[in-house]
Amino acid sequence: MGFHPNRVEIAMSASSLPQPKPATIPFLVHFAPLQDPRQNAKIMYPLDEIVLLVVCATIAGADDLVEVREWGLQHLDFLRGYLQFRDDVPSHDTLADVLNAVDPALFEQCFADWVGGLREDVPDVIAVDGKTSRRTHDRGKDRKPLHLVSAWASRQRLVLGQQATEAKSNEITAIPLLLERLMLKGAIVTIDAMGTQVEIAEKILEKEGDYCLALKENRPALHAEVERFFADPDAAGVTTCEAAEKDHGRLEQRRHSVTSDIDWLFSDRRHPGEIKFPGLVMIGMVESETTRNGVVAPERRYYLCSKVMPVEVFADVVRAHWGIENRLHWSLDVTFNEDQCRLRSGHGPQNMAIFRHIVMNLMRTTRTKSSLKVRRKKAGWNTGYLGDILNGAG
Repeated sequence: MGFHPNRVEIAMSASSLPQPKPATIPFLVHFAPLQDPRQNAKIMYPLDEIVLLVVCATIAGADDLVEVREWGLQHLDFLRGYLQFRDDVPSHDTLADVLNAVDPALFEQCFADWVGGLREDVPDVIAVDGKTSRRTHDRGKDRKPLHLVSAWASRQRLVLGQQATEAKSNEITAIPLLLERLMLKGAIVTIDAMGTQVEIAEKILEKEGDYCLALKENRPALHAEVERFFADPDAAGVTTCEAAEKDHGRLEQRRHSVTSDIDWLFSDRRHPGEIKFPGLVMIGMVESETTRNGVVAPERRYYLCSKVMPVEVFADVVRAHWGIENRLHWSLDVTFNEDQCRLRSGHGPQNMAIFRHIVMNLMRTTRTKSSLKVRRKKAGWNTGYLGDILNGAG
């Protein structure tokens, strides 16, 4: 065969063509400040690749780090469309070591900065509540299971932030730390009775938000007086509305009552030395009767509010609080099997919880009526759909 200079020219031209650049992922930019705890000389798998791998695999149905690695091995071409992944994907032990070592406080700050760009300017109801990851305990090391207090934007259905503790009783100290990182201006913050503390109410007001806090026997004097007031059929200034809901064989009828005529709560007849609850301008009550299988269960719940609102708005606010249980905590347990997570060392349990919250937010921002379970399966079957989820939030 003779020499053909044209063939050499064509080959050289092809090799000099610019190669396609990896696609960018908007959300990943916000986690660039996350510091890698490993020694630079020993890093085979960059931290941004690990973050991308865990997020993608979790979206696509992986519930533990063994599954995360296996998903990554099967979808290297997809991953390399975004980052190099020069050395394939790390072992599940390496993934665990990195998750155990990453600073969760900085991870949470990166998360908060990212979510700040997702939030809309319209005021929302922000529900704050805690959840325990039951399998994260280690009896041998006397380590209690991770308890995470989360903030949930009810209307947008976004996780706004989280604060870890090792016991439910520590929520009182964890909640102010969480609130400090949140933008609360114009929002109404709802918390169960454990969070009905003077310091927490003051923090919400300081951040230019309002509160609607559950009142139970943990504040016995105040609870008793509010209970007596609403028990009086001739109580002054009370407005009411009613609602009913039927679902899964359960019928619930609710009657909401509010009043802003509460000067009597601050009169001289109260016992000496009692702390006045800061910003309190309205109290509310919810009477419910739940009928299931012919059995009727009555209940009364009381609330303290720093904002005067129509009774219909109060009903919506109280109802919105349950979104953190029904849409966040339930989904984490049922859809993501969080209670089966066995990460027990270092910061691993806390950091993995943040990863799940990232995934929850990414999946909530997609416009579809499918359940989270269906969306996870679809992302596992179709990497094009997974790519749409990744790029759906900036």
